[in-house]
Amino acid sequence: MADSGDTNDGASHDLLDRLDPVVLHHVVNTLGWPDLRPLQRAAIDPVMDGEDVVLLAPTAGGKTEAACLPILSAMSEQGWSGTSVLYLCPLKALLNNLVTRIDSYAQWLGRSAELWHGDTKESQRRRIRTEPPDILLTTPESLEAMLIGTKTDHAQLLGMVRAVVVDEVHAFAGDDRGWHLLAVLERLERVAGRPIQRIGLSATVGNPEQLLTWLQGGGSGKRPARVVAPDLTGAPGVASVLGPSSAGARPAGEVELDYVGSVDNAAKLIAALHRGEKRLVFCDSRRQVEELGAALRAREVTVFLSHASLSADERARSEQAFAEARDCVIVSTSTLELGIDVGDLDRVIQIDSPRTVASFLQRIGRTGRRPGSTRSCLFLTTRKDSLLQAAALLLLWGKGWVEPVTAPPEPRHLVAQQLLAATLQQHKLGDRLWPEQWNGLAPFDRSAAPILRHLVSEGFLEEDGGLLFIGPEAERRFGRRHFIELTASFTAPPQFTVLSGRYEIGQTDPSVLTEERPGPRRLLLGGRSWQVTFIDWGRKRVFVEPADGGGIAKWTSGSLAGLSYALTRAMREVLLGADPLVSLTRRAEVCLAEWREEDASQLVQPDGTLVTRVGTDVRWWTWAGYRANATLAATLPSISDPIQRPTDCYVRLREDLTPDMWRAARESTSDGAALVLPDVDPRAVHGLKFSAALPKRLAMATVAARLADFDGALASLREPVRFLAAPSS
Repeated sequence: MADSGDTNDGASHDLLDRLDPVVLHHVVNTLGWPDLRPLQRAAIDPVMDGEDVVLLAPTAGGKTEAACLPILSAMSEQGWSGTSVLYLCPLKALLNNLVTRIDSYAQWLGRSAELWHGDTKESQRRRIRTEPPDILLTTPESLEAMLIGTKTDHAQLLGMVRAVVVDEVHAFAGDDRGWHLLAVLERLERVAGRPIQRIGLSATVGNPEQLLTWLQGGGSGKRPARVVAPDLTGAPGVASVLGPSSAGARPAGEVELDYVGSVDNAAKLIAALHRGEKRLVFCDSRRQVEELGAALRAREVTVFLSHASLSADERARSEQAFAEARDCVIVSTSTLELGIDVGDLDRVIQIDSPRTVASFLQRIGRTGRRPGSTRSCLFLTTRKDSLLQAAALLLLWGKGWVEPVTAPPEPRHLVAQQLLAATLQQHKLGDRLWPEQWNGLAPFDRSAAPILRHLVSEGFLEEDGGLLFIGPEAERRFGRRHFIELTASFTAPPQFTVLSGRYEIGQTDPSVLTEERPGPRRLLLGGRSWQVTFIDWGRKRVFVEPADGGGIAKWTSGSLAGLSYALTRAMREVLLGADPLVSLTRRAEVCLAEWREEDASQLVQPDGTLVTRVGTDVRWWTWAGYRANATLAATLPSISDPIQRPTDCYVRLREDLTPDMWRAARESTSDGAALVLPDVDPRAVHGLKFSAALPKRLAMATVAARLADFDGALASLREPVRFLAAPSS
């Protein structure tokens, strides 16, 4: 193998010598690689030595091989048997995409890899139970189902696990699936009777060291660990992925920002530009995917769609057809943001703007994979506010900034879920020894005692002779289909399955079927219009036939809305004159100039915040983000309008506000001690899976904690404020 610029040739070759000779032979002769990438070299020692690691590299940076090649070598060197490696992914489609590749690597050494997730046939599961593969690719939810299911002897199948690879680990860490993952891994260590090596693969994080500590769970500080990121400049981070390290330089990659004014205009532009190219278009809602798909199809563009409410068959058909085609477009939500291979892309197009820099990095990373090509992304914004958001996001990108990944606070609902799941797994739990199931990992430790008492008092658990058993209320709430509901850590609004004959197209929101509309009831799904012929309300099924047009797409979002403090502050910077280091079309320049000339003086000032009055409408323009503004509205009840929905940019204040009232409210909170959690609509707790197993006050406290941003709120309180118009007394 050729050396890749290492200053110490001997040390470089010593690293490669640690790999199994058969693995090394196939890397050279089967894969045809002249060398390993820097990340793949740097991963060899820590992975083979059993350290916990986070492997950090840009999208398509070879992270899968950086984990698999040394893991297979360790498996061979140390004689691991049975299912010794789990490969966990956040998406079934990503697992489907990886299993053939990982199995081909395993077969070099006479080993095997198999797939197990919600779509895996029972016949294949039976084969895995009787002939366990060396590597099992699965999701945390399926792993939980193995632990609590009666068909799987989890000790036999999982008792030999030595290492777990968590792909796209940042996608877990930032939401409740991460808490679920950590808890299940601790229980897996109890089954295996040994610490299990944890290897995280990630492309886009601003805090990799903290991510590594998070991934270690109960083993943090007890096991050797390191971040491996040689492809990135400086300390572990993302500067070389993001762009310049010096002010004023243009970031790597071709990025253009345009303002087109509507989804229909975006379709017109996509149809006219880049003919002959393969284009991946990202939208940030299923409804927008459907509307753009229909508009492109009307212009005779070969178009495919992918989003979570399309059936698995429909998505797979689209993704396969797109991978094999050339002059075509695939329109997707974030379902294609992660490392699923959709072939050789020419261009990524973003409609409006994602909410995070990390998400943008994943998306632009889908391009530029051919030798000699560069990463590129065209932003087509359909509204003035989305142009401002996109410009702000690109401003942050140009500064080399990316969001830290942080776990959602106070996951009490998942503590309740884990107590029930562990009881199912063990059939009984000691009423004093139960915290041992999670090896002391907070919050699944003794601090969970109040939740345990609630589960017993409400009949979710029964107590007898110092032991805990599954109670009748848990059976009633979660017992259907062998407690399958207990394995998923997230909830989704109920949807109706849409069928054309026997073919499942996908799912639609029930509001599309119930809201009053003139004329025949038509749906938009898969980029096509369908006329409803029959609704089976009991079984939640809708039967349809093709229609010429007029379909409606609509889904209810279950997530808390709003932009971050950092992104909203960057929007303020753009209004104050900062331009991102990307190409701006003439239309985008004109629209931003209009923002600044007509609106900026009413919304922002360089050295603080503004309070404006238009008639009886009084607004405090904080530019602090949704969560900080929700915190401020709750913290300042004497001056905030009690009837308001928090926004990203401002807090609505009382119409009778006076400067004296303002000063008194500000003085009482200036040290931050008086900050309070935002008010929560009691209905919001339904967005927490398993909230039914919590006392209502604890469920609401969890939602409130996740809605709060004390740092952003305090920063806003400490800034100078100017009253644009003197409020009336």
